[in-house]
Amino acid sequence: MNNYGKIAQENWKTLAPKEYEQISNPEEHFAQIGETAMQQVLQLQDELAGPDQMDEGYLEKVGRLQAAKNQAEEIVKEETLTPPRDTWEPTQEDENPDDETFQAIRQMNQAARELENELD
Repeated sequence: MNNYGKIAQENWKTLAPKEYEQISNPEEHFAQIGETAMQQVLQLQDELAGPDQMDEGYLEKVGRLQAAKNQAEEIVKEETLTPPRDTWEPTQEDENPDDETFQAIRQMNQAARELENELD
């Protein structure tokens, strides 16, 4: 199982333990999710990075590519590696699921989806 699969498995154990318990073969299930997530990240990071710039230096290119990878991973973590919000079980730490952090994540994901739609 790759890192994405491990992240998904831990997210499900933490956020939706009842649903996690219903998965008959968690290792295989999350290994498949991890592979899917890896493919999604690779595809999305290429789209987000865009083409090479003619006047772009080495460090600028590395920064652009790393930023695209980070953004792609955040999008995939939210959309693929996290159980649906309606399955989350509240914890003491999550007294208000609509706090500023969640709002910021929603705004970032919306902006990424809009950018993705523009690229298509």
